[in-house]
Amino acid sequence: MENIFYNDWSTVGVTAAKGVLIYIALIAMLRISGKRSLSKFNIFDFVITIAIGSIFASTLTSNDVKLAQAVTAIVVLLGGQYLISKLALRSESFEKLVKSDPALLFYSGGFNDETMKNERVTRREVLQAVRGSGSASMNDVTAVILETDGTISVIGAAEDTAPPKRNELFDSVKRNPEA
Repeated sequence: MENIFYNDWSTVGVTAAKGVLIYIALIAMLRISGKRSLSKFNIFDFVITIAIGSIFASTLTSNDVKLAQAVTAIVVLLGGQYLISKLALRSESFEKLVKSDPALLFYSGGFNDETMKNERVTRREVLQAVRGSGSASMNDVTAVILETDGTISVIGAAEDTAPPKRNELFDSVKRNPEA
């Protein structure tokens, strides 16, 4: 009967050595690429993270994937992430292409049910975010926004009850699902 735990000790040793080396290489590359690679994820960052994890796992479990191939693939992915984030900084239209807009879930006493439906966010999730922000009541809240990275931001009610005519915090926020 074939041994299901290992082929031989040299295979186990090679896997362990590759694991240590790819781990060290990945840590070094993530340090070089900066905090952006470790941030809360927008869609593009999420895809990069999944791809890097897949490369890491394939390197550990397959004799067909060599260490140099794995490191090269990770460098290409992180380089692509760097390039896309730089292009997004330089071009607003490119940024809109690769990132979603924040969405207004609650504003001035009312839930935006249509946006919540489109974004698949429930009232319970909004209320959880409000409680997490330290607010005791929805009366303490001016707005709740689903951010591009999937987090929910809560903006407390200001002492001054008259909102400003223009507020840069809300400029890029999608107010209704058709927009």
